[in-house]
Amino acid sequence: MRVFNRNRGLRRVAAVASLSLVAGCGVFSSSSTTNSGPIVVGTTSAPSTLDPAGSWDGSWELFRNVYQTLLAYPDGATTPQPDAAQSCAFTDSGARTYRCELRSGLKFADGDGLDAEAVKYSIDRIRAVNAPSGPAGLLGSLDRVQVIGDREVVFHLNKPDTTFPFVLATPAMSIVDPDDYPAHTLRKDDSVHGSGPYVLKSYQDGKRAELVRNDNYQGFADRQNDAVTIRYFQDSATMVKALRSGDIDVTYRGLAASDIIALEAHSDTDLQLIDGTGTDISYLVFNPEDPWAKVPAVRKAVAQLVDRAAIAHTVYKDTVDPLYSMVPAGLTGHTTGFFDDYGDPSTSKAHKILADAGITQRVPLTFWYTTDRYGSETGQMFQELKQQLDDSGLFTITLRSRPWKTYVVGYQKGEYPVFGRGWFPDFPDADNFIAPFVGERNALGTPYPSPVITGKLLPESRSERDRGEVVKEFEEAQQILVDDARLIPLWQGRQYVAASDDVSGGEKALDPSTIMMMWELHRKTSW
Repeated sequence: MRVFNRNRGLRRVAAVASLSLVAGCGVFSSSSTTNSGPIVVGTTSAPSTLDPAGSWDGSWELFRNVYQTLLAYPDGATTPQPDAAQSCAFTDSGARTYRCELRSGLKFADGDGLDAEAVKYSIDRIRAVNAPSGPAGLLGSLDRVQVIGDREVVFHLNKPDTTFPFVLATPAMSIVDPDDYPAHTLRKDDSVHGSGPYVLKSYQDGKRAELVRNDNYQGFADRQNDAVTIRYFQDSATMVKALRSGDIDVTYRGLAASDIIALEAHSDTDLQLIDGTGTDISYLVFNPEDPWAKVPAVRKAVAQLVDRAAIAHTVYKDTVDPLYSMVPAGLTGHTTGFFDDYGDPSTSKAHKILADAGITQRVPLTFWYTTDRYGSETGQMFQELKQQLDDSGLFTITLRSRPWKTYVVGYQKGEYPVFGRGWFPDFPDADNFIAPFVGERNALGTPYPSPVITGKLLPESRSERDRGEVVKEFEEAQQILVDDARLIPLWQGRQYVAASDDVSGGEKALDPSTIMMMWELHRKTSW
């Protein structure tokens, strides 16, 4: 096994800040808003849709800023707090009835009133549309939504679920105007009718989104700017070139490892790099319908051969960390199950796993990945995986790739034997790194029946209001995932925000789900 350690210290660019997802601490003096033009943010993660009922992916980045949810995460909060709601709470001891009272006088950006009926319509619509790539799976514990008067919404759950407030805080639960969003189908145009901090002034698919202040907004966001333009890039190098030339002010999502290293190394530039802990993960998914991927010994042999440390060092230059569980480090209940069970990568152990199952030939597998979703190194990572498995003499790996929009369709149809996915958390709880991937209907489009997890461990954990008391359930669930090897974790990311030296707020702009709150960004007026 090649052993790699992260021993390279982070160096200054012009200022290197520490990004805390827990405390949200700032390192720059505060400043007022200015009228020197919109803050321009670059990212490689473009929305797949503008309709919240159709997206369970990076589209949420835009949604958080143009739509509103009942609950969200004010600066520094790690548990959901009221936004469109004035207050929310469970009203029973069994965590099955959750009540929210709306703020008074809420309006959508176009002036239409936002009342309890609009909230009910928006939530019910997610399940009525039931889009293949949509977030209906997040509402598995919801029985019905009740409206009492203009401002009271009551959520009746079919089982105890103390994670339900976290679900309501996801951008998937964005409140839409019933007059502008059909009840049973997705909206097709490039317009948004929301009540968030910003109005979507204009939108070019895959190119840019122009946001301006919503004067009708009522919520916790204290906007530090009047306008934000988001530019969507195909790769990190082009995005960083735009940052260095001053065409954009901030970059987020998709910085390549080589660009991060370069930004760290050049202290004479007028840029700052903000580095912090992340909870995004990368993993492999095995399709149980494929004749080879469905064989447990094949999956376990792959798990035995994968060299995560080599991937982290060789491909990602130590800007990510090896991951040995689907639940990332830093969350309550995290384990290192794949390392505990498999240890170091070993060809001899993998050979024995296959031989004991009667497999003596080289196993042919096709690995699929997306070209434009999880960063510029994705292709390199799959080349490294191919080399590791091919060099063992036990596998013959073929690589295939597609852009994200067609890639999603492919895995939902079950076309891929093995495919790569990344996961940015819906909410910061171990539940969200297990529940979305198991069950007959899950976020991966590949059924994964696991009755012990779905029928026992998750219900038990969701009945516990103190999330620190659910370690035992999550440890057991993670061991089941290790034993099945249907999902193989690869790495856990860090969060990097690069910005021009005259922009502040990047160190406070990420919520606990690592979604950027654009309203925190502003230009410095003084030092």
